Amino acid sequence: QVQLVESGGGLVQPGGSLRLSCAASGSIFSINVMGWYRQAPGKQRDLVADISSSGSTNYAAYVKGRFTISRDNAKNTVYLQMNSLKSEDTAVYYCYGGGVRTSSRSSYGRYWGQGTQVTVSS
Repeated sequence: QVQLVESGGGLVQPGGSLRLSCAASGSIFSINVMGWYRQAPGKQRDLVADISSSGSTNYAAYVKGRFTISRDNAKNTVYLQMNSLKSEDTAVYYCYGGGVRTSSRSSYGRYWGQGTQVTVSS
């Protein structure tokens, strides 16, 4: 079994910064992609950013230039540095791991964290 645990959410003023972390644990052989989605009240869950095991990144247009995703493969941990936060960034942020294998022979799985609340408000 694989678990993803997020940390780092909270309340911040507009223009401020937060850093989210997500650590994957359990029986992990490899993780292809790690990343972040977010879901605001009444809206669908949307991709924020993701990063492959080789370091290739992908960002949603609305966070380019403000958010930076990074990853520590040795620790199975992904980070999201969020700068210049806006009220519209308020949402629950979910970490995910895609293309996860628990052994060299296992199939690929996808796992989610429980989510962490980010609130941008004055």
